[in-house]
Amino acid sequence: MISVLVGNIKGGCGKTTIATHLAAAAALQGLRTVIADCDRQRSSLNWLKRRGVTANQISGLDWSRSVGETPDKVQCLIIDAPAAMRHKAVEELIDIADFVVVPVLPSAFDEDASAQFLKKLAEVKSVRKQKRTVAIIGNRIRSGTKSATGLDLFFAGLGFPVVARLRDSQVYPALAGMGATVVDGGDRRARDHLQDWAPLMRLIGLQQ
Repeated sequence: MISVLVGNIKGGCGKTTIATHLAAAAALQGLRTVIADCDRQRSSLNWLKRRGVTANQISGLDWSRSVGETPDKVQCLIIDAPAAMRHKAVEELIDIADFVVVPVLPSAFDEDASAQFLKKLAEVKSVRKQKRTVAIIGNRIRSGTKSATGLDLFFAGLGFPVVARLRDSQVYPALAGMGATVVDGGDRRARDHLQDWAPLMRLIGLQQ
């Protein structure tokens, strides 16, 4: 089973966007896919409700109160983590994940919070012993801007690899409102953004 934790202690950094895209990619590959939503806002579960019946099917688990059991025969588990995770919760979720994906926005506030989260990650035994793969994702990037340049400087000081950079686009909220992702196809703009995801998909084993 492929298991991916998408997390950061900073809210609004794009965890649900990344979690839903990874789930859609897994479902497109024909894998029995589940999103476990750990956030009390239940954004991933609400996205699933909007997803059309003809789309590749994804099941949802409500882990907003506590981490539950993963159903039998699940082939891909995507965990949408809550913001402000306690250290114990971080360890518990990492324990069932193969990959930890950390989205970071280009702002000083996000970089500061992300640095704290990455420090917390580095203290977890399985991460420290490199038994878990940690991948940083630059999210909502506008190339050529001062904030993007600042994010590159921030990335340079990290002890974890930057796997992908996702461009800032209104395509994402528009598709999310329909329970869809750029992975599902759609118009040319959606397909154009799909290439930004390729390095992350390859790392996890969800190649298009």
